[in-house]
Amino acid sequence: PVAEMLALSPEEKESSQRAAALAKADLATSMVVEMTSLQGIMGGQYARLSGEPEDVAAAIAEQYNAVSQTKPGLALALADRLDSLTGLFAAGLAPKGSNDPFALRRAALHIIENLTANEQPFDLRIAIAQAATLQPIPCEETVQAAVLEFIDGRLAVVLRERGYAASVVKAVLAERGHNPYAAAQTAAQLTEAIQAADWPQLLDAYARCVRITRKETAQYDLRPDEFTLDAERDLYAAYQQAQVAQDGSLTTFVASLRQMEPAITRFFDDVLVMAEDTAVRQNRLALLQRIAHLTDGLADLSQLEGF
Repeated sequence: PVAEMLALSPEEKESSQRAAALAKADLATSMVVEMTSLQGIMGGQYARLSGEPEDVAAAIAEQYNAVSQTKPGLALALADRLDSLTGLFAAGLAPKGSNDPFALRRAALHIIENLTANEQPFDLRIAIAQAATLQPIPCEETVQAAVLEFIDGRLAVVLRERGYAASVVKAVLAERGHNPYAAAQTAAQLTEAIQAADWPQLLDAYARCVRITRKETAQYDLRPDEFTLDAERDLYAAYQQAQVAQDGSLTTFVASLRQMEPAITRFFDDVLVMAEDTAVRQNRLALLQRIAHLTDGLADLSQLEGF
C-alpha cells in the first residue's frame, strides 16, 4: 500500500520493490562492516556494478537520508522506518526517557521530514496498520496507536521549531496528526488566517455554533423546508455555499466562514435556537451542527486562544 499511497507508476513500484529486496545486502560486506557510515551508499554502488537500473541503485543509496530525491527511494525509506517503528514497539522496545537504542525518534523525524519536504500527503494510520500485518509477532491496535502517537509527538516538536504557536499546532494535530504534510500545510494556513484583522469575529461566530451544539449527543436531521424565519433560510443558504466550496483546505474554510459570518450573527440575534418546540429546536441545532462540522479533518479550532 505504500506504493499505492504514493501513487507510484508501475515502473516506480517495480523499482521500489527491487530496491527493498536488495536494500540491506551491503550490511554483510566487509566494507560496511568496517565503515558503517557507508551503509546504503555502498549498496547503491554494488547495485550499479551488478547491472541494476539506476533508479533501483539510487533508492538503495538514499534509503538512510532524511529526505529522498526519488519516488522509489521515498517508498523504500518510509516502508523501512515504519517497519522498524511498528516491529520494535510491538516487541516492547519503544524509547523510554532518553533511552533510544534503536534511534526510533530519528526514524520518526525522518518520516516527517521526508513527507513534508516532498510535499507528499500520506495517511500514517493506513501505513502503520499495513506494517503491523507484516510483523512476525502480534501488533495490536493499541501498539499501532502508540506508534502513531509517537510520530505525532515528533511532528508537534517539528512544527513548534518551525515557529508555529502551540495552540495552532494543537489545533492542527487534533485533526491532521496522521498526515504530516497536510498538518504542516494547515499550520501555515491557520497561522496566516489568525493574523487577519477580522479573525476574532470570525472565530467568535464559528465558536457560537460549536458551543451551543457540543453537548448534544445526537446528530439531528436537517429539514430546511421547515425553516420559517428569514434568518434561518439565509444561514442555510450560506451553509450550502460553504459546503460546496470545501476542498480540504483551511484557507477555503476561512473564506467560507467569512461569507457566512453575517448570516451566523443575524441567526443568533433573531432566532431562539433552544425553542420549546422539540422539532424546531432540533432542526435549528442540526444546521449549527453542520456548520460546526465543516472543520472536521482540518483543525480543532476550539484549541485556539479566544475560542
